[in-house]
Amino acid sequence: MDSIVSAASVIAAGLAVGLAAIGPGIGQGSAAANAVEGIARQPEVEGKIRGTLLLSLAFMESLTIYGLVVALSLLFANPYTG
Repeated sequence: MDSIVSAASVIAAGLAVGLAAIGPGIGQGSAAANAVEGIARQPEVEGKIRGTLLLSLAFMESLTIYGLVVALSLLFANPYTG
């Protein structure tokens, strides 16, 4: 039974990192594209757009880090193994 839990933990860790990276990756690409488009339309507000973009990218990246933390806890501090 312990080997099944270990195997499931490894699969779940891979899925956690993979799925946690897909959403923010798409979001970061979309945010960067829209920021560049906004700066191209109104160059005078470049600083405001850039600041908002960097803050939103940091929040999106934190979601990926949360997925990494979940994966590492499944691999190294798994509460389901004895």
